[in-house]
Amino acid sequence: MINKKKDLNSRKLADSSFNIIFKYLPAEIIPYIKLSRFDRPIGIWLLMLPAWWSISISLSFENETKGIILYVYFFLGALVMRGAGCTFNDLIDMKLDSEVKRTSNRPLPSGEVTIFQALLWLIFQSLVGFLILIQFNSQTIFFGLFSLLLVAIYPFMKRITWWPQFFLGLAFNFGVILAWVEINNQISPICIIVYLAGIFWTLGYDTIYALMDIKDDRLVGIKSSAIYIGERKIKLYLSIFYTFTFGLLFYSSLLIDVEWFFWPIFLISSSQLAWQIITLKPEASDDCLKKFKSNSIFGFAIFFCFVAGN
Repeated sequence: MINKKKDLNSRKLADSSFNIIFKYLPAEIIPYIKLSRFDRPIGIWLLMLPAWWSISISLSFENETKGIILYVYFFLGALVMRGAGCTFNDLIDMKLDSEVKRTSNRPLPSGEVTIFQALLWLIFQSLVGFLILIQFNSQTIFFGLFSLLLVAIYPFMKRITWWPQFFLGLAFNFGVILAWVEINNQISPICIIVYLAGIFWTLGYDTIYALMDIKDDRLVGIKSSAIYIGERKIKLYLSIFYTFTFGLLFYSSLLIDVEWFFWPIFLISSSQLAWQIITLKPEASDDCLKKFKSNSIFGFAIFFCFVAGN
């Protein structure tokens, strides 16, 4: 048992945040933690926060009890469905992952988990996600099931388009629509504007993430916005993506008539995006990872802006 655990702990992932937690977990569950990326919570926050934006815009303090329940549901939903999405993605990309240095130590290509075990884990996480989904109204359930289509097609997009980050944005920000429909029983222009803001945000931060794999992706034939844009023009495109993110969030804030003190907080929070662009070192993988992870700061800051300003 000790030797097995030591072996598993030695297979650390390059972009893992919490490799240290492996020392305190049973060896048998460590591969599943890795498979679902629970050791890298940034993906959970990036999936959860757009939904939290939507909740904070829609609910007033008079409905704070309902709001707290929804915040918990969307956190748990992001936790299990991000894990399920990563598991599904790894099943599809197992061969490609084995050829890329950063991903070759993932549980499937490294042999820590078999395909059958991964499938069982995927089914379990999906069932938990479904149990959370059925707590909502029928419209939300319908849109939630539809969102699975976006999750399912994403792993294939990197094979056929230079913009898989756009399809990730469609999937990762769908919580905006789910939360809005759950509260308002309809889709409104504000909801669509915030959803679009989230998509442009994803285009920005996932392009930064893709910079880390440019060399390996070119070798194995994986497409990405980072390869298409190139390192020389990356800051120009990031400026475009993040300007749309800022502009759309700004416009949605005008439509919901926020309090005056929202604006200075919002401008300070949005400056985090400018910091990413100005200080980014496209050729340095460590810096790209740092900038990518820093998007949780921006996401939480915007959430607190909406809570305060609404």
